Amino acid sequence: MADVVQYRLERMVDELDDLESRGIFTRREIAEIVKQRRKFEYRLKRPSPLKQDFIAYIDYETQLDALRRLRKKAATRELLRQGKKKTKTRKSVSDFAPVSRIMEIYRLAVMRYKGDVELWFRYLEFCRQRKNGRMKKVLALVIRFHPNLPGVWIYAAAWEFDHNLNVAAARALMQSGLRMCPNSEDLWVEYLRMELTYLNKLKARKVALGEDKGTLVRDKKDADEKQWKEENKDLFMSLDDEDKENNDHVSDEESEKKLDLFSEHASGLLKTIYGGAIQALPSSFSLRKQFLEILESIEVADSEELRIEILRDMKRDFSADPEYWDWLARLEMPDASITGEKNEDAMYSRLQKAVQVYEEATKAVPSATMFKLYINFLLDAIASERGEVEAFSLSNHASSYISDILKVYEKAETTGCLTEELACQCISFYTQLGRLEEAKKVAENLCSGKLSDSVQLWLLRVSVDIRCITKDSLSPSKADALSIFELFRTVLTKMSISEAESLWIMALKFFANQKKSFEKLIELSLKAVAKYGGSENGFSLSSAVVNFILQKDGLKHAREVYKRFLALPHPGLALYENCIELESNLASLGNEDSLVNTRKLYEAALATYDQDTSLWKDYHSLETKLGTTETAAAIYWRARKSLKDSAVDFTSPD
Repeated sequence: MADVVQYRLERMVDELDDLESRGIFTRREIAEIVKQRRKFEYRLKRPSPLKQDFIAYIDYETQLDALRRLRKKAATRELLRQGKKKTKTRKSVSDFAPVSRIMEIYRLAVMRYKGDVELWFRYLEFCRQRKNGRMKKVLALVIRFHPNLPGVWIYAAAWEFDHNLNVAAARALMQSGLRMCPNSEDLWVEYLRMELTYLNKLKARKVALGEDKGTLVRDKKDADEKQWKEENKDLFMSLDDEDKENNDHVSDEESEKKLDLFSEHASGLLKTIYGGAIQALPSSFSLRKQFLEILESIEVADSEELRIEILRDMKRDFSADPEYWDWLARLEMPDASITGEKNEDAMYSRLQKAVQVYEEATKAVPSATMFKLYINFLLDAIASERGEVEAFSLSNHASSYISDILKVYEKAETTGCLTEELACQCISFYTQLGRLEEAKKVAENLCSGKLSDSVQLWLLRVSVDIRCITKDSLSPSKADALSIFELFRTVLTKMSISEAESLWIMALKFFANQKKSFEKLIELSLKAVAKYGGSENGFSLSSAVVNFILQKDGLKHAREVYKRFLALPHPGLALYENCIELESNLASLGNEDSLVNTRKLYEAALATYDQDTSLWKDYHSLETKLGTTETAAAIYWRARKSLKDSAVDFTSPD
């Protein structure tokens, strides 16, 4: 290894001598360069060099070369400042060596890590930036090792097309890529873009020579201006005589009859590639969309017929796909910022056309996804119209917007497509409109139907009822509080503790300042823990109740309640841990009663969870801090006996 490294360093002598003789680096700096290179070379000669070793070496050499070039420019400027004429200096070995060295490191890296595509592309980008002649060879290698990667073919074709201006080679690469990766959407789209770009360049050349006019790129502004002039041609006065007008008329007719070869060729090209693409990817909806977008951005012969054909094929193949209907409807509602259309009536008219498409879609594809897309479209349209739902009243068509959305929710419910998400969205929509009573009725109906097990729906129902009660007064009446409690009782008794976690938290917060209702809630929680058992980890209802009481009524009342929970058959480890933490915090402050209670809690917990190592360790830690050496030792030996020695990993007392 040392011999190989020394040999490679000796080959750098000429380069380093040149750098010193030209005054770019000092002898001390060159010594440091040699030191760093030796370190990197030894790393590369290890039995299993890391990818990071190669990258670090490349980064170092790249930065060093950048510094060399900067100092070379500075030296040239200094010569000019001294009045010496600038002469074209001959490039020496130090100008070529850095790039050659970096290329060699890249070669070693990609041969070591052939499957690392990112490394290959770094290699290619370096070759492209430095315009290195090895680019073609590297491209051939990466295609050889990664023939099934579409990005490789696209990169190679783009290089041939843009850098080498070799259209035939780029086309051959694209076609080879399509044979290797026929299921790549990107390859089909980029192949079409490349061919159309080439045709547009040829047409631009004809225009520059005065043999043609226009381009294949569709300019919407020019098209609108031309249409306006045709519609208002009577407003323009002719300044030429009658003969010239007739001659121009004949010339225009001849021009119209003249076949645009480029436009025809583009049309045929698009048809051919489109046919091959849908044959290779018949189920790709996004590919059809991209082809349609390309068609609408260029001027080709029979563009309208092509557009109709693509739309017809899409309807035939994707009429059962909700995404297709959503896309088709949104075509009727273009972005106003793009079209420049500000007329509210015109935008509403477009919205109604889109609604008709969605109505057809809900009949063809009656599904929850379809209704969700329909509703999201209407909400997006309103948001773009006014920015916020609360601003509906500012719109002339506010009532129509709202009624359209509510009808969709009703239709989704009648067709059996109303999901939990849509139901919650419907109730939230009513509340955003400020129609709380209607939201309350809808929530009641939905919670009594097939979605009666939805926790999120019950949460919304309870929150709506609370808002209805507290909208006029912050403190609810006894009757209102009782009705809310009965609502909570209904849902909390039918759901498990883990399912109704958020509902329990809401109930505890709502009744925290209502003594009688809170006591009833405690009784309800005791029954729930007795029925379902306490939690071993995660949410613990009993712990939540104890913590609420501790904050509200103090330690004495909290002790009374947690003892009631601990008296249940399976109170759960989480409750024991919470109570131990509560009492041990007070014990550390010198409270003797809390220390006694903490020990009782540990003993009660270990009676059930004697194999819990962390529990034994915490108990031992408590006795070490607050107890005596004898009590700590006793806990240690009990733990060893219970956990079979090997499981005990805390330090034995001296």
